[in-house]
Amino acid sequence: MARIADTFARLRSKGRKAFVSYIMAGDPDRERSLEVLRGLPGAGVDIIELGLPFTDPMADGPTIQAAGQRALGGGMTLEATLGMVRAFREENDETPIVLMGYYNPIYSRGVERFLAEAKEAGVDGLIVVDLPPEEDDELCIPALKAGIDFIRLATPTTDDARLPRVLENTSGFVYYVSITGITGSAVPKPSDVAPEVARIKAATDLPVIVGFGIRDPESARGISEIADGAVVGSAIVSKLAEGGPIEELLAYVRSLADGVHSG
Repeated sequence: MARIADTFARLRSKGRKAFVSYIMAGDPDRERSLEVLRGLPGAGVDIIELGLPFTDPMADGPTIQAAGQRALGGGMTLEATLGMVRAFREENDETPIVLMGYYNPIYSRGVERFLAEAKEAGVDGLIVVDLPPEEDDELCIPALKAGIDFIRLATPTTDDARLPRVLENTSGFVYYVSITGITGSAVPKPSDVAPEVARIKAATDLPVIVGFGIRDPESARGISEIADGAVVGSAIVSKLAEGGPIEELLAYVRSLADGVHSG
């Protein structure tokens, strides 16, 4: 659990915000996906979210759904995803990796086995979007006991009555979903997001990172000015799907990172 906390502490000491990027494990294929994964820290990424491919990604928009289908079509599995993390850790022992996905693959593998393997591979946190706080005993509490952060989503519909329950066992950071809808849809307005971020920060000491809909350096900068950082996922996945040189993709990621770090 130290990598995520250490990353935020280091950024705070420099007066910088966190840039969190998302890619889907195995998209468009294992080799290219691992090459991108290894290149993200050098492009300014502070924390990596690595998607677990799943057949029914109900919170994800068309871009990430398509990425998941490409990965699954190439034979990507949970085991292979953990293998990617292990390969990444051969070269990088500092950048936190958060697995983001759905509970079914984890449940199928077995929670105890999955957590042991994830910890051994070098996973630092989990975002499991279809496990509400009422199901914390399923995975959240065991993950915390295993030393893996469990990161919860808060949304525009998380009211003051619900927020304390959402935050109760959250660790690492809080992921604020800036819009009502799926990933990669509307661009968030900082003026709309700022009061919500302030409300969440008044209820927790954890960093609050904002995601969904951020796709250029300007929007990344605007969000980072009112939060502890920003997440970009669909825009990066979309660029990757275009099939251009990885150097061009990483240059785009660098431009987003510069936007966040200037906020």
